[in-house]
Parts: sequence; structure tokens; C-alpha cells
Amino acid sequence: MRVKVGVMGSADDTLPEGVLESLREKAEELGRAVAARGASVLTGATTGLPHLVGRAAREGGALHVGVSPASDEREHRERFGYPVEGTDLIIYTGFGLKGRNVVLVRSSDVVLFVRGSVGALNEFTIAHDEGRVIGCLAGTGGVADEVPRLLQTFKKRTRSRIFHDEDPARLLDLCLAALPPQD
Repeated sequence: MRVKVGVMGSADDTLPEGVLESLREKAEELGRAVAARGASVLTGATTGLPHLVGRAAREGGALHVGVSPASDEREHRERFGYPVEGTDLIIYTGFGLKGRNVVLVRSSDVVLFVRGSVGALNEFTIAHDEGRVIGCLAGTGGVADEVPRLLQTFKKRTRSRIFHDEDPARLLDLCLAALPPQD
């Protein structure tokens, strides 16, 4: 069975132009790395950096599954303003944003963070509590860069394994190597 790589992070496209371009390049590189390793990518069926990763992975031949907070495509597009383009399959949970986050994280073998704000912080706490393999794309800001400080401040032992790297492909390789062997 294919490894499922969940990608969480900033869905906001309003970052300053120079920052956005740098993050866009890293996101697309991460998507290509997922495809090159024969994995599938799961996103929150959202916009921004996770969408860029998913689209690049799909263009590289990977399956891109979106997990939506909406009940159907109409709500997905109209209420949330999320795209359907660039995604192979969308699962409409109807659970809202926080419920979607639980489904998304629990469906992922590896959970990767690219930047991220409060929503990604929620996804991180779920992934940490669930003992997932977690990767933080260092140097992208937000949750991805704040995880070490958060874990130092809020100590909780779990089975999660957390990796940080500035190189998208190397980060993915570290996370994949930490997974238990599959049958």
C-alpha cells in the first residue's frame, strides 16, 4: 500500500511577494519529492501552500486526495472558497474545520508542515497526540518553525517522531525512514 503523506500549512496566499515565491518553490519541490517516492498526498482540500504541494505531486504522478470540511462540493466552493482543481479525489466530511483536521491527520502516515498558523497548530497537536511521524519544513515560518519551542514549553511524551529540515526532499526522506516497515 502507498504511504500517505499529509501536508498541512498556510492556506493563506496573502504573504509578501518575495516570501510567497520562496515558499511556493519549496512547496512545489516537496510535492515533486512525494511523487518521486511513489507516495500519495493528502491535504485539507484547501488553498495556499498545501494546495501547491498537492498540485505539484499530482503533476508528478502522485494521487492527491483532499479532505474537505464541507458536506458537498457546493459548500466546499461557496462557503469555504476552496478549489476542486488539482485534486484527484475529495472526501467531503461535513465535520467543519476541526473535525476535518482529525480525519486528515488520522488518515496520514506522515504529517508534514509548511509554515502554518492556528489551523496547522491544531493539526500539529492532533498529530503529536496520535504519535505520528511529523516533519517540519524549517525556514518556512509559522508552526513549522515554532514546533521546537512549543514542545519545550508544553512537554508531553508521545510516540511521535519529529524531524526538521530546510530541504523538502531530505525532510521527506527522514520521515519515510522513520515509518515502521510495511507488509
